[in-house]
Amino acid sequence: MENFVVSARKYRPSTFDTVVGQQSITGTLKNAIKNNHLAQAFLFCGPRGVGKTSCARILAKTINCFDPTDNVEACNKCESCKGFNENHSFNIHELDAASNNGVDKIRELVDQVRFAPQVGKYNIYIIDEVHMLSQAAFNAFLKTLEEPPAHAIFILATTEKHKIIPTILSRCQIFDFKRIQIEDIAKHLQFVAKSENIEAQEDALHIIAQKSDGALRDSLSIFDQIVSFSGNKLDYKSVIDNLNILDYDYFFKATDALLDHNIPNSLHIFNEILNNGFDGQNYINGLAQHFRDLLVCKDASTLQLLEVGNNIKEKYQEQSQKCSNDFLLHCLNTCSTADINYKMSKNQRLLVELNLMKMCGYGLGQNTEAEKKTFNVKLSPSKELIKTEKPLAAPVEAVIEHKKETIVENVVQEITSSAPKKVTVATTSTRKSRTISMNPFAQKDEDKKDTSDELVIKNEQAFTQEDVTKCWADFYTKMEPTGKHNFLGIIKSKIGKVKSEDIIEVTLDNKVQEEVFKEEYFDLLRFLRANLLNDKINLITQIKKLDESEIRAYTAEDKFKKMADKNDSLMKLRDHFSLEIDY
Repeated sequence: MENFVVSARKYRPSTFDTVVGQQSITGTLKNAIKNNHLAQAFLFCGPRGVGKTSCARILAKTINCFDPTDNVEACNKCESCKGFNENHSFNIHELDAASNNGVDKIRELVDQVRFAPQVGKYNIYIIDEVHMLSQAAFNAFLKTLEEPPAHAIFILATTEKHKIIPTILSRCQIFDFKRIQIEDIAKHLQFVAKSENIEAQEDALHIIAQKSDGALRDSLSIFDQIVSFSGNKLDYKSVIDNLNILDYDYFFKATDALLDHNIPNSLHIFNEILNNGFDGQNYINGLAQHFRDLLVCKDASTLQLLEVGNNIKEKYQEQSQKCSNDFLLHCLNTCSTADINYKMSKNQRLLVELNLMKMCGYGLGQNTEAEKKTFNVKLSPSKELIKTEKPLAAPVEAVIEHKKETIVENVVQEITSSAPKKVTVATTSTRKSRTISMNPFAQKDEDKKDTSDELVIKNEQAFTQEDVTKCWADFYTKMEPTGKHNFLGIIKSKIGKVKSEDIIEVTLDNKVQEEVFKEEYFDLLRFLRANLLNDKINLITQIKKLDESEIRAYTAEDKFKKMADKNDSLMKLRDHFSLEIDY
């Protein structure tokens, strides 16, 4: 039985040209070798599985090759290349900083750097996961890294560049490796499948590429796992079953149900997904991604952002034509809100179902373009509906328009006894309309206009200032049990003054008092009208104006004198203890 070698090792890049998805970096390194512009130290950083260590080994192998090709690749025939391929090269040293992170290991490495290479031009030191070195190890490494011997080159690799101290970063030539594109991973998987005589569907390889999150090593590990599960025939269904991924068909069916406003079908699809062991939040996030992809398909310029297989891309394009931009944006917003609230919800299933129903209901009750044509509703003086140009579309608005007059009349009758202003009826040339003023502190010019219809006032008995003062005191007595001290203080100190036969004015000190007074304004007004037997009484307020002497800034001494005028004991207290004013 042969030893099985995983695809990640078997198909590991051995030349710059076989590195996947990092063409800009490999091109720069090849030019540096060709032009003999090699740096003394390199730092390769980026996510896992994107080729950092592989590129470091290829660079080390190519630098020491005795006969590089015209394309600046290692020849794999010379003594140095053979030693590297057989893992017994004396010039290339690898150190795992995760397990050798102490200062002693770095000191040993620094001692080795002094010796010249036995074969080739350079001694090359590859330090993987360099961010794991301790602070002392970094400090011990600084001087050697800055001024190494001419025959020494350092290649550092890390997934967490931010953990490396700035003094190390400044001594290195930094290369940032990017996540590998889904298309590049899918093509490489296709090459591996062909090399292994495995029949693989394109959509299945795209799913593996998406699941790997830009890491080629992860995608090859997933590929081996699924091949072990399904044999030499790798199809779409075996991939989604093995990786426990929601099928695209679920999202296409769910979107069709939403477009048809089919709530039962939407809930059945969600229930089926839950029964298959998927999480509600997983479904909501998948729907959001699906709506995003549909939105991407709406414009040819953004179609390249859709990272799916060609067969599924056609389905997306077909369904995107059925969906309006407003619908997709509404659904994206709903899914986003549901995702945010999911963890906080006590009934998570109900939360998802409610949001599905909300998306199903989008567009219901909205008129089509044909139904949005305008129509005229004309009312006769008797307020009866005479004519509608579009009888089928008119009834709702016509009834509302027809009832407006009755509603206003009822409101007028309801507030007649408590309204602070006269309620007037203004007649226009087409229909009667009424304007009601509800502002208790300001009169409008419209209220003073003569109208054809005046409401009947029942009581108009005259009153004097004494009547108002007595009624004011009675209201204070009535309100005292309520415990509204702020309002009671205003009523006690600010008695209304008769300004005219039906106007009572209250002078307040400031806006704060006015706000407190407003809270009980209507109760006071009703009390005055009822006890003074005059329904025309109007209660108005004004803010007391201060003269310049009152609004000037008082000094501490001025304040003390004011208080001492009211209380002689303060002066005695100051003299007895020989107190001074603190400025």
